[in-house]
Formats: sequence, C-alpha cells, structure tokens
Amino acid sequence: MNVDSSHYGVSDGSYKAAGELAGLTTLVDSFYGFMESLPEAAKIRAMHQHDLSESRKKLTYFLSGWLGGPKLYSENFGGINIPAAHKHLSIGVEESDAWMLCMQKAVDEQSYEDSFKHYLIKQLRVPAERIRLACSS
Repeated sequence: MNVDSSHYGVSDGSYKAAGELAGLTTLVDSFYGFMESLPEAAKIRAMHQHDLSESRKKLTYFLSGWLGGPKLYSENFGGINIPAAHKHLSIGVEESDAWMLCMQKAVDEQSYEDSFKHYLIKQLRVPAERIRLACSS
C-alpha cells in the first residue's frame, strides 16, 4: 500500500493508509491478541470484559472516525470523550505503556508504510497520555 505521507491527518488520508475498515479491524484484532498474550498487558486486560467483542468493535469504530473515515463510533454508540470514558479506571504510566506496547506490536505487524506506522504511533500517544492524566487526577 503506497500512500503519500503528506496526506496523513488530512481528510481521510490516515484512514486510507490504515487500510480503511478492514485494515483497522485487522489492527485491532492484533492489538487485542497482544493484550491477551503479553505479561506486561495483564493489568490492562483485566480492565476489560472477558469477551472482547464489544471492545474490539468500539476501538475499530473509534479509530475509523479518529483517522478521518466514517464516524462509526458516534453512529453506533453516540459521542465519546476518551479521557473521561476511562477516568474510572486506574491507569498510570505502567498501564499506558502496556497499552502502547500492544499497539506498537500490532502496528508493526501491519503492511502499512513505515512512515504511517511512525505517524500512527506518535498520534496514538496523545490520547494515551490524556487518558493517563485524566485517571491520575
């Protein structure tokens, strides 16, 4: 997949670079696979329901709109304030780092352009940090 990196973050450029809904579904499935298998992620896995189906759908739908694609999350679940939605959880540096580790490993597995992989991880650190800060206040 060859996508001009100057289009990341513009319109649906990031959504297309991620492979649209099919690509995001693959990414999210990989992400939750790492969350279930990595010892470093045990604490964050325990914050989720046993059945991850709803979590998978919500993250995929959120990423769709967040990356400039269809606003599937709001269409299906309503609006969301990501930090506030996680505020009830105990998320500190360790948990945030574990989430990012799972996402980094999932992104690494995708056939994305290297420039998009770097862009995506950099962008995902922003909400991860906002969630951590909301949970520590």
